[in-house]
Amino acid sequence: MEFYAQKSDLLGELELVQGAVEKKSTIPILSHVLLEVAGFNLSMSATDLELATRCSCPAKMKAPGTATVPAKRLLEIVRSLPDGEIRFKLLENNWIQVTCDRSSFKIVGLAKDNFPTLPVVPAAVVKIPAEVLGGLIDRTIFAVSQDESRFTLSGALLVLKQESVGMVATDGHRLALVERRVGVDGLQDEVRMLIPKRAMGELRRLVAESPEEAGVSIAKDDSHLFFSVAQRLAVARQLAGQFPNYEAVLPRENDKVVELDQELVSAAIRRVAVLADERSHAVRLKLDQGRLEISSSGGDYGEANESLDVAYNQEALQAGFNYQYLLDFFSVAGKGGTVRLELKDAESAVQFRPVDQALYDYRYVVMPLRV
Repeated sequence: MEFYAQKSDLLGELELVQGAVEKKSTIPILSHVLLEVAGFNLSMSATDLELATRCSCPAKMKAPGTATVPAKRLLEIVRSLPDGEIRFKLLENNWIQVTCDRSSFKIVGLAKDNFPTLPVVPAAVVKIPAEVLGGLIDRTIFAVSQDESRFTLSGALLVLKQESVGMVATDGHRLALVERRVGVDGLQDEVRMLIPKRAMGELRRLVAESPEEAGVSIAKDDSHLFFSVAQRLAVARQLAGQFPNYEAVLPRENDKVVELDQELVSAAIRRVAVLADERSHAVRLKLDQGRLEISSSGGDYGEANESLDVAYNQEALQAGFNYQYLLDFFSVAGKGGTVRLELKDAESAVQFRPVDQALYDYRYVVMPLRV
């Protein structure tokens, strides 16, 4: 194997595959990237057996072949080299020589036969705009449970319909639900896929590096999900189990409503949170006639309080919340926008919804804390 590739073409793709590289080094080959060169194309693959990524870039082939290279070391070498053409050559005993200008490196690889074979990509179920999938992930990924024992909550549910695509995530304390009206060609029945959180993160990276007009082809087999964006591919193991009936927990009797300036409220919460309890992260929101009071108490650290003028003239209500849960929502609700807060009482779940939702129908449900 021998080929040449431009650093500008190689670096970005090599950075993208790093997310699927095994970091614990329990199986040495999983810390490597598989290089395959044929014709004018260089393919790079990485996997940790739960997630796999394959990217490609242009290359000038002198001799076809396949090799595995330590992924992190190769990335560090390519980053350090000057802009220009980089030469790769496979030597004896799985050594790989990398040269550019006056720099030369020799890296010890492993036998290519030990690298896991990626599953064959089946026919696509649907194809949706990349920017739509990215928008769904941005609005839900923070609500995915970090508790690995709650297996079905460790990912987000992608819901594909003929007239819309949606995504929902919950950790049992909060729920993020978003839907985008967009036609899905070729889809006869509703399709649901449970995407692991790590795969969501890698998908977001792939989408962010793709042209705005790019589409994501989505496929599945009995155990894997496949997402193809241009010359890039992400493969994730499907999460087994039944996602909770999220529609049953959506508030329907929250008749106390107030509209909030997203930037003013989030800035006030950040200030008050400085003295919030370090374990509970609790802040109190109190609504009264024409006023929203945000406060916290950090025990030995002291307490904080801030008031904002709001258009509210119903009965007084007070509830406690994990401030990070609120800030997560405000960070993706849209800068300079207005958010509607819908409540029932001090003990029931509240619902936040952006007021100006031109593209996405987005709702965020949070359970209050006892404070």
